[in-house]
Amino acid sequence: MLKTTLLNAIQAGAAQLRHFYQGSFKVSNKEGINNLVTEADHAAEKAIIEVIKHSYPDHFILSEETGELKTDSDYKWIIDPIDGTVNFAHGIPLCCVSIGLEKAGELVMGAVYAPILDELYFAQKGMGSYLNENRIHVSEKKALINSCLVTGFPYTYLDVPNGPLSIFEKLIRKGIPVRRLGSAAIDLCWVAAGRFDGFYEHNLQAWDSAAGSLIVSEAGGKVTDFAGNPYSVYQPQILATNGRMHDELRAVVNGGEVLQ
Repeated sequence: MLKTTLLNAIQAGAAQLRHFYQGSFKVSNKEGINNLVTEADHAAEKAIIEVIKHSYPDHFILSEETGELKTDSDYKWIIDPIDGTVNFAHGIPLCCVSIGLEKAGELVMGAVYAPILDELYFAQKGMGSYLNENRIHVSEKKALINSCLVTGFPYTYLDVPNGPLSIFEKLIRKGIPVRRLGSAAIDLCWVAAGRFDGFYEHNLQAWDSAAGSLIVSEAGGKVTDFAGNPYSVYQPQILATNGRMHDELRAVVNGGEVLQ
C-alpha cells in the first residue's frame, strides 16, 4: 500500500510537469537570484499531497513549497514537487519529481521520476534500486582520476574556502570531468545507475536528497557527509559515490589534492 501510494503520488506530480512543460506558466523568485518557483511547482505539490492524504491522512508531510504538515505519525513524506525548477522553467528536460518516505526517522522508500525522460527510479530499504523496473548498480571505477563526477552549486557562499568553486577548480584542473545537471535528485539517481561515479554538493535541503540518497545506497553506493559520517537529509553536505573512490573524493572536498 505504501509503495502504491508513493508511485501514484509520483505520477500525479509528473502529470502536472507534463501539462506545464514548455507551455505558459507563472514564474517567480523565492529568494536569491534564479531560485525560481513556478505555477507548476505548486500544482504538482498539491496533486502529490492529495494522493498521500487520501490514503494516509495522519502521515507527516514535509514539502518544499508548503513546508511542514505536522502530525504525530512515525511516517514522514519528504517531497520535492519539481527538482530542477530552473531547468523546467527554461524547457530543459532534466527535471523531476522526488518523494522520500521515512519511518521513525529512517528512510525506507524513495522514488524519483523524470517524466520528460521517462525515467522512474525506485528503491526500498533492503530491496535494491530500480530504473523502470530494471535493477541498477553503481559503477566499478576505482580511481578518482579516471572518474566522471557531478555536482551542484548553491545560490550563496560560492567563494568560501574549500567551497564549491575551489573544489570544482581543483578537480577540473586535473582533467576530471565534472558535470552540473541542475537537479540533485537526478544527480544521485545517475550515480546509482552508474552513469556518474560520484556526486558532492553543499547546502542541500531534505527534499533535494531524501529519495536519491536511498536510491544510491540501495544500488550499492556510499552516502555520507563531507566528514564521512552517515548521511542525514537534515544536514547540508552530501557525498555520494560508488564507494570505491569515496575516501579519495572526500579528501578532496575537505581541501586535499587529487591523487595521480
